[in-house]
Amino acid sequence: MTSKEKNISTNVADRVSGGWWSSGWRSHQENIQIVIVAMLLALLIRAFVAEPRYIPSDSMVPTLHISDRLVVEKLSYRFRQPATGDIIVFSPPKQLQVQGFTKDQAFIKRAIGQPGQTVAVHNGRVYLNSKPLQEDYIAEPPEYELEPQRVPENQYFVMGDNRNDSNDSSKWGFLPKTNIIGRAVFRFWPLDRAGLL
Repeated sequence: MTSKEKNISTNVADRVSGGWWSSGWRSHQENIQIVIVAMLLALLIRAFVAEPRYIPSDSMVPTLHISDRLVVEKLSYRFRQPATGDIIVFSPPKQLQVQGFTKDQAFIKRAIGQPGQTVAVHNGRVYLNSKPLQEDYIAEPPEYELEPQRVPENQYFVMGDNRNDSNDSSKWGFLPKTNIIGRAVFRFWPLDRAGLL
């Protein structure tokens, strides 16, 4: 083989190996970019749109059970206030933090009283503005009395559906609106109980 032929074969080999390397690297770069974009989108969705949560206690029995997995949406309360009956997720207010709960521990309860409304519990019934609520979702009637409480501005009165085993507003007071994370809308686990809430 002449020196000219050797140079040609060397150049061809360099081009082939260089081309393979650069196209392989470009493919890896594209994959890395896709992964980064997907991670950023997931973080944005979790921060502003929706996130999964699990139920750590039986305070919402029979509606929700321990270890149920839920989707919590975060958009609707940017446009409206929580309605009576909404199942909301929130970070512990100061009253609960004093009891030892940390800011990153999420609670889940049902919204009962809105700002300006009055909530009371009497003879096993919850009263909203002096009218008894129809509550077919509770485990059992509450076995305690609660004098009428007027809900302050920008705060809410929340209760667990398991009324007699729930650490809720009947024990620690009102929930500031700023602590609300979002609204539980869908149970995705266990599969046999999956569906809208």
